[in-house]
Amino acid sequence: MLEGSILYLLKTAHQPGQIGKRSLNFGVYYKNTLVALCHALEDCILTAGSKPLVVTAFQRGKWYLQEADRYADLAEKSEHVVIMAAPDAGFAEHPTSQRANVTLVNLEPSDPVAQEWHLMILAPTYSAMVLCQELSAEDYGKNGLPEHDLERKFYGFWTFEANLVQETVELAIAHVRRYDPSLAEALTAQVQAIVSAQTHERDDLGAVVSRVVSYLQAGQADLNHINQSDRPLVHQDILDSNLLSNEVQAFLRMAQLTDQADEVNPNAAAEVAALAEAMGQLLDLPSWQLNRLKLAGLLHRLAPLQRTETILGPGGFRYSEDASIAPSCPLIPGAQVVRTMPRMRAIATIITHQTEHWDGSGQPAGLAGDDIPLESRILGLVTEFQKRVAFLQTETRNRGESLTTAECMAKALAECQQEQSKRWDPKLVDTLSLLVCGLQQGLSLSVNMPKISAGLWLLDSHCGDDLFGKDLEEFEARG
Repeated sequence: MLEGSILYLLKTAHQPGQIGKRSLNFGVYYKNTLVALCHALEDCILTAGSKPLVVTAFQRGKWYLQEADRYADLAEKSEHVVIMAAPDAGFAEHPTSQRANVTLVNLEPSDPVAQEWHLMILAPTYSAMVLCQELSAEDYGKNGLPEHDLERKFYGFWTFEANLVQETVELAIAHVRRYDPSLAEALTAQVQAIVSAQTHERDDLGAVVSRVVSYLQAGQADLNHINQSDRPLVHQDILDSNLLSNEVQAFLRMAQLTDQADEVNPNAAAEVAALAEAMGQLLDLPSWQLNRLKLAGLLHRLAPLQRTETILGPGGFRYSEDASIAPSCPLIPGAQVVRTMPRMRAIATIITHQTEHWDGSGQPAGLAGDDIPLESRILGLVTEFQKRVAFLQTETRNRGESLTTAECMAKALAECQQEQSKRWDPKLVDTLSLLVCGLQQGLSLSVNMPKISAGLWLLDSHCGDDLFGKDLEEFEARG
């Protein structure tokens, strides 16, 4: 990593042990993946509910020239666009660069930031960024530099987290100060105005993630086209996996933000995933099903029941008019976002039906008994159990009481047992009782958010499978 670069400074600030900072998940991304990510995140500027400050860095001015017309449209919807790059012929003369709210920062060729590829978007209602720098010749190893442009590799990460975007923008402003102090002062004032205008009302992240997935899938289609040309890619399977990995990352990052916004229950996703996996192990489920349960647990908050869209229809849920989905599939916004990725269709079904009840009184489809997918039954039970434990722990702290975690679990379990055979599968409640007993006797669960940049291992071929050995659409049509 280039010392003095923005990526280097951010990573250094988040080394383990830094007070108030958490470690960041870095990964290696191919150029085709980064192009798709940047275009998707940039496009969301056009529909955002507020105007952002956009700070971007190109490795060379010529790369900016390839995107300059596109940036003219982005500038229309932005408060200010700052472009950092080593100058090339025509860089400053392009019409986009002449716009009043577009500022160029001509970096010295020796500046490490001139070797980086960054996109930072900070607005009151929408934040996102991609930070990376290309691997060195030494990093590529014995295989050497790639021959095909799309196979170039970059080290870095991307996120939707507003606090991280703000921190990185401030690092970029500090770097700009070396070249233009007055511009740095103006940008600092813009950041302060944006931060003061931020509210809990954010742009729909589901729409952003859906756009990211669409661009990544288009990137896979482009790879297939290139591979059929006279100059085939050497490692298309690896490039495909990198694109697929980022689709999964988009969902995990959305789930991470959902948890972070919950002051009462900020560890829900990781804890539910750990409990669901443990339940599956007690039930002796195969490894592929355990992975599916864990991934559903990590994403379970993307489809809360209260966000179900309802119009006139039996059972109070809306029916899909999209022929690519089952004609009677209940539309839950979060689950529909997950469903845009074919490999995640089963995960979408699991989280859609986590609020069904054993006696058929639940929603969204009113399924009963074994008609409810097993993973949905497990997920619904452990989600409610975890929520009740977290609530009891918070209540006891607020009251100054000394109820232990074991006592909170016992009380939460008792409440679930009261709804056995009504809301919950009785056999699963018995299994949860065994798990709680183990936890009270010292059983330890690994409760942590997986490294997002390496989340592909959670996804296997079964994640797109039907849950009952029959066509998935047939199952959902029964709803």
